[in-house]
Amino acid sequence: MDITSLGGERAAPFEPTFASAAESYLKHGGEERYLAPIVAYFGDRPLKTIYPFDIKAMAEALYPSQSNATRNRQAVTPARAVLMHGYDRGWCNFIRVRRFKEEKPKRRKPATAVWLHAFSRQCDKDGLEHLAAIVLFMASTGARISEAIALRWDEVDLTARTALLLKTKTSTNSMRYLTDEVARRLRGLKEGNSSTDRVFRYSNRHSVNERIRAVCDRADIPYKPPHTCGRHTFASTAIELGMDVKTTMIAGDWRSSSVFLETYVTPRGTPGRVVADRMNVHDFGDI
Repeated sequence: MDITSLGGERAAPFEPTFASAAESYLKHGGEERYLAPIVAYFGDRPLKTIYPFDIKAMAEALYPSQSNATRNRQAVTPARAVLMHGYDRGWCNFIRVRRFKEEKPKRRKPATAVWLHAFSRQCDKDGLEHLAAIVLFMASTGARISEAIALRWDEVDLTARTALLLKTKTSTNSMRYLTDEVARRLRGLKEGNSSTDRVFRYSNRHSVNERIRAVCDRADIPYKPPHTCGRHTFASTAIELGMDVKTTMIAGDWRSSSVFLETYVTPRGTPGRVVADRMNVHDFGDI
């Protein structure tokens, strides 16, 4: 029976909008980060009227002076996720949104053994034992600065020489193993601390970064931010010492081999010359 024959009005058909699709996306476990300004931008615009050009226009409007990498991460990717959710629900057609072309950032050179020695020596001279310890800890375990700052004494076992990083960036706990020098420095820092105290005392990455810069100036060595003198140095040093890629990735809690090789591993010297010199151990002419 047609409801209009009874004097009623036919209900208007449901018209999915970007806002309603975003609400459904979040309700079903979608990522909320960066989404609010995009929802505000598109609002109640029907989902089926949004095309790839509109997504890029939105990214440029929200982030006019930011890099293409920022636009991709904070605008294109979350908007595309909402549209894909809408497609999965049958609310719009499938559309392919191309990312902005990104320029590869200039890669900083990781810290060498000489740099780490000069840095820790200056820290010792300045009475900054916690700063020396956190940098050497990151450089020898691959820990991120956020993980190192969050480390508490009850997560450190100096007898077994281990440190348990809780809920890292990959959302799992990760066990790291301490070198003799790092274990020795931590023993010197532990006295008088409770099990719940922060191992390195710092509460945010900015204070660590500021002190690293100041020490580099006093030691007359190139400035290297925490990620460079820590995680980058760990990866490059491990590979240089002969560790295979898989072992190094597991030790430093990397999941993507492409990210690991393209971002973190820096060849030392001239790669072709290094390989040629290593091959000199073989004399193929006498075989």
